[in-house]
Amino acid sequence: MKFTLALAMIPLDQLTSLARTADECGFAAVALPDSVFFSERAAAKYPYTPDGRRMWSEETPFADPLIAAAAMGAVTESLVFRTNVLKLGSRNPLLLARQVGTVANLTRGRFELGVGVGWAPEEFEWCGVPYGRRGARVDEMIEVIRLVLGGGMVEYHGEFYDFDRLRMSPAPPREVPFIIGGHTEAALRRAARTGDGWTSALMRFDELTATVARLHQLRAEFGTTDRPFEILASGADRHGADGYAQLEAVGVTHTTVMPWAAKGLAMDCPVEAKQDALREFAAEHIR
Repeated sequence: MKFTLALAMIPLDQLTSLARTADECGFAAVALPDSVFFSERAAAKYPYTPDGRRMWSEETPFADPLIAAAAMGAVTESLVFRTNVLKLGSRNPLLLARQVGTVANLTRGRFELGVGVGWAPEEFEWCGVPYGRRGARVDEMIEVIRLVLGGGMVEYHGEFYDFDRLRMSPAPPREVPFIIGGHTEAALRRAARTGDGWTSALMRFDELTATVARLHQLRAEFGTTDRPFEILASGADRHGADGYAQLEAVGVTHTTVMPWAAKGLAMDCPVEAKQDALREFAAEHIR
């Protein structure tokens, strides 16, 4: 079992210090959330809470995950940085490919692109992208970004994106894994068909178990079972050594944790308290 540290909704000036400590403690990766902006009124319910309310406010701090990954990469040696997840639907794939390629190079290949479609209509519309047919558009975006990151002169002619031969240099030092987020059947099919892994958001153990089984079925259906595939989960109701063992037994390869929150500490507590929580967690579960 590998452990990923969630660096979400905390003061931005703590990010590099916590990344350095996580690296020293043996965490495999950090997960970085994405929120472009907070709309005062939301046209859709947030899909990952029981009541549909957002679990953050207009004052909650969010860093751009790509910029944050580059900054933390400069002060760490082995830690992997993963967007968890980047809302792909409201972005431009060529501009994003340029950014991802840069981060992948600056972190010496320690970057994974976790992506989701995005749930908020405002984020699409106010960024100049239609909300309709977002799933099909995101499928093309994944193809475009993979193609460009692969290096060399490439072209693409699809329904939503069309460009003649171009090249972005340098290509990443290794292939950037795509981790697909989402709990819907469409998201699971996308992960099984095109992803290098799948990530959950606050999914209970019984639902997680069924979802992992469904992913295995879909991968067999799409003929992708010969490709390495990671299962990332936060384990909403499974914690501690026994809980992590249960997650691993059903196929989870990476568990996402936030040790200071588990201790009841506030998100804006001093960085030293968070570092102590990381060291305590690592002593018990990693080393």
